[in-house]
Amino acid sequence: MVIITEEEDNQKRDPKPSPSTKPTHRSKQSKPTPSSPTPPPSKPPQEVQSPFAFWFYFTITVSIITFFFISFSSLSPQDPKSWFLSLPTSLRQYYSKGRTIKVQTHPDQSAFEVFTAEKGVTESEKVIIVHGLGLSSYSFRKVIEALGSRGVHVVAFDLPGNGFSDKSTVEIGENPGGLLGRFSFVVSEIQEKGLFWAFDEIVATGQVPFEEIEARASKRKVVKPIELGPEEVGKVLGQVIETMGLAPVHLVLHDSALGMVSNWVLENVQSVRSVTLIDTGAKSAGALPLWVLEVPLVRELVLGFSYAHALLIKMSCSSGVDSVDLNAHRVLLKGRDGMKAIVGMGKKLNRSFDIAEWGGSDGLKGVPMQLLWSERWSKEWSEEGRRIANALPKANFVSHSGGRWPQEDAADEVAGHIANFVTSLPATVRKVTEERIPEHIQTLLDEAEQTGHGHLHGHAGHEEHSHGHVHGAGAGYPDPYGLGHGHGW
Repeated sequence: MVIITEEEDNQKRDPKPSPSTKPTHRSKQSKPTPSSPTPPPSKPPQEVQSPFAFWFYFTITVSIITFFFISFSSLSPQDPKSWFLSLPTSLRQYYSKGRTIKVQTHPDQSAFEVFTAEKGVTESEKVIIVHGLGLSSYSFRKVIEALGSRGVHVVAFDLPGNGFSDKSTVEIGENPGGLLGRFSFVVSEIQEKGLFWAFDEIVATGQVPFEEIEARASKRKVVKPIELGPEEVGKVLGQVIETMGLAPVHLVLHDSALGMVSNWVLENVQSVRSVTLIDTGAKSAGALPLWVLEVPLVRELVLGFSYAHALLIKMSCSSGVDSVDLNAHRVLLKGRDGMKAIVGMGKKLNRSFDIAEWGGSDGLKGVPMQLLWSERWSKEWSEEGRRIANALPKANFVSHSGGRWPQEDAADEVAGHIANFVTSLPATVRKVTEERIPEHIQTLLDEAEQTGHGHLHGHAGHEEHSHGHVHGAGAGYPDPYGLGHGHGW
């Protein structure tokens, strides 16, 4: 007898019995129906690769590389002429009134050019202004004008790496090391020969031009920022004073300038008539925080946006600088990659400088001193001024109403204090000596005597005649575009 059950069909109709229904027990004689084998999963249809996909991704990749390349190139310094023509009118006019002179800090290194500004009667008391790091003689232009109108012969110059002076030198570099060095070399090659130069060489010769690339890498020109230490800055100051015939001179040192030339002052006391310090800290650190020029993202923010730069200057240096002067300072600071030179020079400052020991040295006992200090910048800065005054008991302490950069917001007041101090001292007695003809000018004159013709104007005056036409000795005046004699860019 066969028992037929419909349990399987019922389970199919109601696979999930209600909790109240008891499950029906399968009879012992019943055998489970074998389950049908599970069919293998069907393979998804293969997608046919479009030939345009490769070119799409290739185009995107090249576009990204090109964008990065353009962005990287925008960070590199502009060529001198383009940079100069992009300057505000006030900066170009100021530059056209100055001149450049050549200085050299090491015999085995090439000379570089320093920009100078001059005002006043040359027969009067001579004053030279040395600015702090991150500044330039342009920021002292109002002080220069005011001192000149007060009968003082004043000279201000831009330290190398600052303002209009040379900020970098070109040297023959070695093979680039490291990832960044190789990347920089590749970028320079692309700038010079184009993006697909190596690919074209492969197509033409059938091989990668490794030998040519290595040869070019070993002979490539490398632009290095001018990073001078205190010793080199002292040499620059001495050569400027000698070239312009200023000794003995009244020194005006602002901000971090004292830390850079303090040793030179001790070694050349005979060339110093007096010293005026303007808001010079005991640790030789300047008002401008140089770390903002070193951190990449912060640097781009401060130098790329006028609002961020203005906020930094007003919080750290001076609250009375107008927008035109702020923009000029920002342009000079970032132009021609100057921030690298400034940061490098800042790292070489003597952090252990002791102003009390310096001021009390035997060599400075007979040198008159004046200390100009901001009375309203901050309570901490006023206390710092009192500490400096106690460290220099013989110095004449005078307060002013400006900030830590008083040449910007209290120029006439600062110029008045300097002029009154300089003119209150006994008049400087200068020896009148025949001006020595520079060696390279003398060489031209000697050669001209053998030829017996030509016309030359130099330090020898108009009485010497020879072949050629040379003006000045180691100094040059810019043309209306700032790119004439001795620009050195």
